[in-house]
Amino acid sequence: MALKLYGLALSTNTTRAMICLHEKEVDFEFVPVNVFAAEHKLPPFLSKNPFGLIPVLEDDDLTLFESRAITAYVAEKFKEAGPDLIRHKDPKEAALVKMWTEVESHYYDPAVSPIIYEHFVAPFRGQEPNKSVIDTNVEKLKSVLDVYEAKLSSTKYLAGDFYSLADLSHVPETHYFMQTPCAELINDRPHVKAWWEDVSSRPAFEKVVGGMTFGQKSENNQK
Repeated sequence: MALKLYGLALSTNTTRAMICLHEKEVDFEFVPVNVFAAEHKLPPFLSKNPFGLIPVLEDDDLTLFESRAITAYVAEKFKEAGPDLIRHKDPKEAALVKMWTEVESHYYDPAVSPIIYEHFVAPFRGQEPNKSVIDTNVEKLKSVLDVYEAKLSSTKYLAGDFYSLADLSHVPETHYFMQTPCAELINDRPHVKAWWEDVSSRPAFEKVVGGMTFGQKSENNQK
């Protein structure tokens, strides 16, 4: 039985899970959730995730929500397929993958997500971007990216000279960020720029990037 992923093709959290599934060459069914009609707040979806957020993964009798938990599960269950995203044969490398995945969750995402929201989601909702929010988070992101630049000057990827969940977790948000006027924060840091060009050119991401479009209310049904 194929796994089922419930979500929205333009959602960063949904695409994080989709990229991982494609990296591991997993057969899955994508089930669009119409968040614009608040489908994720109705009882059928709330029975899968009581917090009413996408994505949700179903694997037989297992139901998972939270995109990073989903990617960790997929990477572990299918660890022998595709690239080793968790470095399961080397405890030290595996620890570094987990550490940099935490960095993405606790440092990178909190800075970059508000910038994306103001440049894309706010106008989509008929609101003016809040310059103060953008400026505050740009300063936070600069500090984070300075750390990344230093790290990536010594290794090709964040956890080492191997692509892992740590890198994958950054891809959806960075894709949107690079379409904002703030993209120079990455382009002006040569090692971060080279890393981004590398991770964003992977075939797994190319399979989902076509659905990552704001300004439309129809999902791209990808499998």
